[in-house]
Amino acid sequence: MKTRDRILVTSLALFNDEGEAHTTTIDIANEMDISPGNLYYHFKGKDQIIAELFAQYELALSSTLAAPIEKPLSAGRGDVEENWYFLYVVMEEMYQYRFLYHNLDDILQRYPDVRRGFRRLVQLKRAALYAICQSLLEQSVIDTRGQQLLGLVDNMTLTLNFWFNYAQLLHGARPPQLTIHQGVLQMMTMVAPYLGDEELDFYRDCEAIYTDMLQQAEADTGDD
Repeated sequence: MKTRDRILVTSLALFNDEGEAHTTTIDIANEMDISPGNLYYHFKGKDQIIAELFAQYELALSSTLAAPIEKPLSAGRGDVEENWYFLYVVMEEMYQYRFLYHNLDDILQRYPDVRRGFRRLVQLKRAALYAICQSLLEQSVIDTRGQQLLGLVDNMTLTLNFWFNYAQLLHGARPPQLTIHQGVLQMMTMVAPYLGDEELDFYRDCEAIYTDMLQQAEADTGDD
């Protein structure tokens, strides 16, 4: 791996684990066992590293979010499963760059380009969730063209954007799979009242899986 790529990989890991605000370019260089001058040759400061990492993130997540917009699914248990897995992939990609969400307000204030890019991502998240809700709820009593649907989509978008902060504040350190699964379950909980019996069966399966995951995590903690 080239030094420039190693710098990005190391920076991302440190930002995620230690927090972006608490990580300096000196910390990154020390972690890589290179001189600060070597790091400076590739990036003139932390601002450039963050800009590069966000560009990677925006490109990857934008591509994923476009899927349900370009090819909406129809209603049915199989499509509920596909949309579940889609949301899981989205949250996994977000988790890889979770430092952005853990320090979101501060980062958006300090990096205007990131702020503009993040606004684009929020709009894409909202559009993707709108497409998902339209496909899942086309046979339900909810007006898929009215304010009720828009309110549901906004609530899901809020949950998606701020879930990692909420989960960390409420539970502290947890296995990432548990945090992600619960986040997707929370979004689907908002849709569940409008689903048919067949679709609800899958939702209840996901609830049971989360319960098992939670019990296993608690058992593992008790063994430590």
